[in-house]
Amino acid sequence: MKWNLNPLFKSDTDPQIGKRQEAVKKASYSFINKWKIRNDYLSDPKVLAIALKEYEAWAANFGTNDQVCYYFWLRSEQEKSNPKVKAELNQAKDLAVKIENEIQFFTLNLSKVSPATQKKFLQAKVLAPYHRFLTRLFESARFVRSDAEEKILNQLSDTSYRRWVDLIESLLAEEERGGQNFPTLLADCANQDKKKRDKASQNVNEILAAWAPVAEQELNAVLEYKKSIDQIREAEEPETLRLISDDIDKQSVEAMLATVENNFKLAERYYKLKAKLLKQDKLTYFERGVPIGQVKKKWSFLEAQKLVSQQLAKLDPELGQIFSRFIKNGQLDVLPKKGKSDGAFCAHYSSTLPTYILLNHTGEWRDVKTLAHEVGHGINNELTRKMSRPIYFGTPTSTAEVASTFFEDLVLASSREQLADQEKLAMMMAKLDDEVSTIFRQVAAYRFEQELHRAYRQQGYLSKEVIGQLWQKEMKKYLGSAINFPKGSENWWVYWSHFRNFFYVYSYASGLLIAKSLQTKVRENPQFIQKVKKFLGAGLSASPKELFLDLGLDISRPDFWQAGIDQFAELLTETETLAKKIK
Repeated sequence: MKWNLNPLFKSDTDPQIGKRQEAVKKASYSFINKWKIRNDYLSDPKVLAIALKEYEAWAANFGTNDQVCYYFWLRSEQEKSNPKVKAELNQAKDLAVKIENEIQFFTLNLSKVSPATQKKFLQAKVLAPYHRFLTRLFESARFVRSDAEEKILNQLSDTSYRRWVDLIESLLAEEERGGQNFPTLLADCANQDKKKRDKASQNVNEILAAWAPVAEQELNAVLEYKKSIDQIREAEEPETLRLISDDIDKQSVEAMLATVENNFKLAERYYKLKAKLLKQDKLTYFERGVPIGQVKKKWSFLEAQKLVSQQLAKLDPELGQIFSRFIKNGQLDVLPKKGKSDGAFCAHYSSTLPTYILLNHTGEWRDVKTLAHEVGHGINNELTRKMSRPIYFGTPTSTAEVASTFFEDLVLASSREQLADQEKLAMMMAKLDDEVSTIFRQVAAYRFEQELHRAYRQQGYLSKEVIGQLWQKEMKKYLGSAINFPKGSENWWVYWSHFRNFFYVYSYASGLLIAKSLQTKVRENPQFIQKVKKFLGAGLSASPKELFLDLGLDISRPDFWQAGIDQFAELLTETETLAKKIK
């Protein structure tokens, strides 16, 4: 089963591609030329309503060359080494950046209106459909600079930030030891054969130690870039811009972080169980991901499809229908092949372009989980497309993982019941592995980021030794006495790209814990799924806090987050009981 990209274009040489780009330029410059010379939309609510309606239509139907960029990006994921596709994608992106720079005057000017005018706009009935859009624009206005400055910042981000990060990723990608590349060596650190994982960790430690001096320079450059951006935008704290972008308040994030930190003993308890099952006194840092046992059962894609379809339909008929349309319309690319991107993702671009899901299904139980996860994202897209205005199409990072983990957990619980005790234990331990990494590890990583940026701003430069000390300090908090940190583990920050993307890792933990809280509500009352659908369909039309308050849930309260943690604790207790039974 492969993608049917015909709704976008028939082929890489489809004449419609050129025609589409001409149409994008015509529509974009029609809007730009009309509104750039006017300023009445900055004072008159009725005129602004007309302008916003036109802006919304442009974004939904044309955007910054959306359809062409989307098509060639998808094609690049099908054929990673195709230079012609890469060239077409780069050219399409060039046009997109040009249009983005030209059209940003509209939102920039609008964000700078006086507080009195802001209040007038937010109270105007004619602008009610755009209330949240305007609210977010005004909230972020104090961080926005002039049109000329924003264009400079757009241009500098690649050389001042992205290429530094790409440097480390590229250098590590070229590394090889004993015929194994760096990703393979990392994977082998969790090999069930202790001799193999010890050897792999030795090689990884050597590679990371060799590149730590370069990573030190890279990370300091990235930290200086972030400090400069925060100074230019006058952001109070290093994480401020991320939370504004994610439309989530600091109080809610801090409530989540503190609740997880108060439960770090659960992660320590889990790793003590794993060490016991591996017949070791303690695990070393690189052994955290060693699997326990093996799930031998295989799932063909048809079996996985049937299982996911049944669980979705059981929750709500519409959910099953959305998945059926994905299959029928060729919106899934299922099997691995040479040149295809590895891993999995769910892609969307705008409210008028179809969702596409990429998989690499090999029949393992994790592939069933991955299917449910990515379909969850897809369902989120389709409900938002159906229930929200085009201007609100999308999901903030703060809740992006809610739908995916919500459906993934439900499907996994069902697939687990098909297994004998040994395989069930293997699956439950693997599930706990994922959840410890998603909840506890990511919270520790967020705290590491906070310390990293604050230390850099106080000291002006951080040596690799200091970075390593900060890293180990935060990792030890959640791992406790269950894990040893041997020499070499102080450099494992070198390869982890997440915190180079600035403060988004909290969203992994928040997404999973929110999903678990919603699952509890659905189990207690199956009709609650209708409220979950309403939440998933809301898109960007309200803040996460407002959306959850509408469900009767307050994400600024620690007890909300504790409900998700309690589910993790229940699974851990169930797993401990099963392990004793098998023994």
